[in-house]
Amino acid sequence: MLATLRRFLPYLWPANAPGLRVRIVIALGLVVVSKLVQVYGAPFALQGAIDTMAKPAGVPNATVLVTLLVIGYAAARLGTVVFDNLRNAVFERVGQDATRRLAADVFRHLHQLSLRFHLERRTGAITKVVERGTKSIDTMLYFLLFNIAPTILELALVIGIFWTRYGVWLVAGTLAMVVLYIAFTRWVTDWRSKLREKMNDLDTGAVAHAVDSLLNFETVKYFNAEEREARRYENAVTAYARAATTSENSLAWLNIGQAMITNFMLGAGMALVVFGWSSGKFTAGDVVLVSTLLSQLFRPLDMLGWVYRTIRQGVIDMGSMFDLLDSAAEVKDAPNATPLAIASGHVRFEGVHFGYDPDREILKGIDLDIPAGATVAVVGPSGAGKSTLARLMYRFYDVTGGRITIDGQDIREVTQSSLRAAIGIVPQDTVLFNDTIGYNIAYGREGAGDDEIAAAARGAAIAGFIQALPQGFETRVGERGLKLSGGEKQRVAIARTLVKNPPILILDEATSALDSRTEADIQATLEAIEHGRTTIVIAHRLSTVVHADRIVVLEAGRVAEQGTHAQLLRKNGLYAEMWARQAQEREAEGGGEEVPAE
Repeated sequence: MLATLRRFLPYLWPANAPGLRVRIVIALGLVVVSKLVQVYGAPFALQGAIDTMAKPAGVPNATVLVTLLVIGYAAARLGTVVFDNLRNAVFERVGQDATRRLAADVFRHLHQLSLRFHLERRTGAITKVVERGTKSIDTMLYFLLFNIAPTILELALVIGIFWTRYGVWLVAGTLAMVVLYIAFTRWVTDWRSKLREKMNDLDTGAVAHAVDSLLNFETVKYFNAEEREARRYENAVTAYARAATTSENSLAWLNIGQAMITNFMLGAGMALVVFGWSSGKFTAGDVVLVSTLLSQLFRPLDMLGWVYRTIRQGVIDMGSMFDLLDSAAEVKDAPNATPLAIASGHVRFEGVHFGYDPDREILKGIDLDIPAGATVAVVGPSGAGKSTLARLMYRFYDVTGGRITIDGQDIREVTQSSLRAAIGIVPQDTVLFNDTIGYNIAYGREGAGDDEIAAAARGAAIAGFIQALPQGFETRVGERGLKLSGGEKQRVAIARTLVKNPPILILDEATSALDSRTEADIQATLEAIEHGRTTIVIAHRLSTVVHADRIVVLEAGRVAEQGTHAQLLRKNGLYAEMWARQAQEREAEGGGEEVPAE
């Protein structure tokens, strides 16, 4: 807990924001003033009024004095409220700024983490952790600075008054009550925190499943699994409801125990003063003073259990968010990394080994030479490692052996930002942001203008389609771009890459999910944008790569064959076998235009 709070302090006391520090100091000053008015203003004014009224009738100006005292009592109570709200107004920007900076740091860090992290974590669970963590910041700041600290100050002031006016017994009783109250509250709250953690885990699981299910709603419908998903979600929510019920029931026992401690002390303290009053040692106003001071002290103490639970839960939630910040990126820039300098775009894979798991190697010594401006196709059976090459090029993972170079520069020795800026990709499954077509095309390069977006749309042969839409480039594409057809999404992806205008291009099975006619149309567009760029075409359908300058055939993580389309057919090896099989499939389907062998 303390480690988490220490880690949060830089966000609360920012070194580069003196204005925020001044606000914190002013807010804490208002806390002190509020407590002084609350302890020395209202209770003593009320005591004076009671003592004056208790005197025999006929005291000169008694009515005026009592009136002034009760007005002072009301003014002190009003002052406490005013100072507390001024304090909140002054401090609000501090809390919001701390929340903003921490949330931004977490979001930025999540995008810097490697692909493996995002593949292994559920999006719904991550967003829930960030949501709970950021919400806990403002609450924790408020309670730590404006509840715990003022309560300690008020306790010190009350103990001082009791010591000087009523003796050691009332001081000892008050301190014993506070210690017992805190010990009981902590004991019960720690027990409840375990229940709360279990409840949060179940809540996170339910939300993660709901998000995952809704994101895959098409799959759910394909397999007629709506009721199955509903049952799974209902089971998750039922488990959460049981845990929440147990947690809330435990709160009742906590409240009862706290009330017994505080009210016993209130009765005992007032009885002690009444005993002194009976012997003429204290006045009737002293009974009111002690009652008022203890009641004021009990008010924040009554909230202590809730405050402690909130802070404890806030620490847990914030700790989970800090755990995300502590998640180390698998792929990092080298300490002396320099920006990639592109001269021509010559790419080489030199003895590349890689496996997603140490005991399962995918690439087993790949050697590829892709000259600048050339189009090299990579084909092979599923699982041969084709798409892995693209992920290694982007440094989503680092090679476990060998190296990849661009114009002689090992990509592990350059910054990831400059590397990825030099590479464009048209993936097999294009996922678009739930925004406009124009936004998705412009996403290829920050700051792209309208003319560049329009030019990219023309280059991707989608300008006519966009112009025919009522809202044109302002048309929204829906969640993951589902309002567009497969071919339209691929053309948007091509346009996005044209806006980026990279010297190196990767086409990762960019047409494999399309029908033959759409594939043929988009293939012509792809071949047009390959000119002048170093292009790696990863393909399953061999008919889409016959134009390549060189075709590399992978099998079981190794280069089995390479050459032009005609050369590989003449070898009568794996490529020729794959070609013949796909030709038979095209004939059996009765679709597609025959591609000449030579």
